[in-house]
This record gives sequence, structure tokens and C-alpha cells, in this order.
Amino acid sequence: METNTIYNENCLDTMKRMDNNFVDLTVTSPPYDNLRDYKGYAFDFESIAKELFRVTKDGGVVVWVVGDATIKGSESGSSFKQALCFKDIGFKLHDTMIYEKINPMPLKSTRYQQCFEYMFIITKGKIKTFNPIIVDCIHKGKVAFGSAIQKDGSRKKRNTMSGNTTKIKKNIFGYSVGRNDGIKHSAKFPEQLANDHIISWSNENDLVYDPFMGSGTTAKMAIKNNRNYIGSEISEEYCEIAKKRIHT
Repeated sequence: METNTIYNENCLDTMKRMDNNFVDLTVTSPPYDNLRDYKGYAFDFESIAKELFRVTKDGGVVVWVVGDATIKGSESGSSFKQALCFKDIGFKLHDTMIYEKINPMPLKSTRYQQCFEYMFIITKGKIKTFNPIIVDCIHKGKVAFGSAIQKDGSRKKRNTMSGNTTKIKKNIFGYSVGRNDGIKHSAKFPEQLANDHIISWSNENDLVYDPFMGSGTTAKMAIKNNRNYIGSEISEEYCEIAKKRIHT
């Protein structure tokens, strides 16, 4: 099967041509709950989840970015249902991460401002690749004042110097959204989001797949980080946008 290609077709048609244990990493965000008009297309979640399990390599990862619509006063809960379905199929729910939208559009509502989506990190067996993003400790080099409880229950004052200067980034990733970058796609996710997951869960020359390629963000970031990619995109319009975007 040809890699570094975006196929204008249903992702089930793409995956049926893949061998078992073919893909190192999938990074995608499905058009969930009809929250936006996705050219009128729908998708068969359970069939796609089963095919993702088949084509994912042992130790490989699926990053599933999804949220919930509010319907008749209640959140749909589709995100949780999908996560549990992945587990029933045989995947492990490795981590439930949060995609925080730093600058969400203000809305009048009876709820607090909705500003996040889930990023489910789903693995096929024991994870084989983790290249953590490292950040500075906010207390590095600072003296911490406190006290320690002694055996007799009394407290002894002590001053300590923070020994750690760096740590693994927290599992809440924040990104700005809604940039006017001229890309005509209603539900693209930030380039940095795709970038961070690609560098975290794969290595150079690995194969990254996106079954809902949309405007091509996953492919663009795969190329940037020296990974191979395959994309599926059922909309001919979005497929053309993605192809032009990654070749400019």
C-alpha cells in the first residue's frame, strides 16, 4: 500500500487494504455528534474501531480527540461510550487527556464556559513508544519553607531547595483555537496538538494514520517530524485542501 498519500474515500475502504499490525500511530478527531456540518457524512464508529485495532501494531497508539454535543439539555456522552467501546474491542485506555481551548468562543448558557475536548490515548497492548514532552519545574532553584512532623507529633521547621529542574508535562494540553489561517474547514484541530502527539507516541520513519484527515493537519505535522503518513478523507473538497496544504 502506498504511503505518504491521502485517499479520497471512506476510511474503512483504506484500512481494508492495510495488513494486520500496519500502523504505528493514529491521530484523529472524528466528526462527532453532528456538532458541525461535515458535508453530510456520517461514520460507523464500531466498525472503524475494530479495523483500527486490526491495523494498529502491537504497542501502537490511537489518539482519539472527541467531545460531546449538548442535546435537549444533556451532554450526549458519546465520548465515554466510544472510549469504553475501544476497551471492549481489546484496546487499553492508556490515558484520558484534556485538550484545553485557551480562547474558546464566549457563549450564553446555563453552564460554565465549555473549553475542552477529550484526547483518549488508546493502546494495543503495552505501549512501545513514549517520548515525553519535558517542561521546567516552576519551583526549580527556589527554597521551600515548611515543616516536618516528628515521631512525637511535634513539628520541626525546615528549608529545602527544590532538586528537580524539569518534569514531564501534565496531561492537560492547552492550545489557541479559531485562527484565521485561510483554511476552509470547520473543525480542524491545532497544528501543535497533532505535533505534540506525533512526537510523543512515535519515532522517525514510523507510519502515522488519520482516518478523518480533513484539512491535512496530521499529515503536515507527520512530514515536519520525519514520519510517514496515510490519510483517508471522504470529502473530495477537504481532500483537495489537504493535498494543497501539505505540498506548499
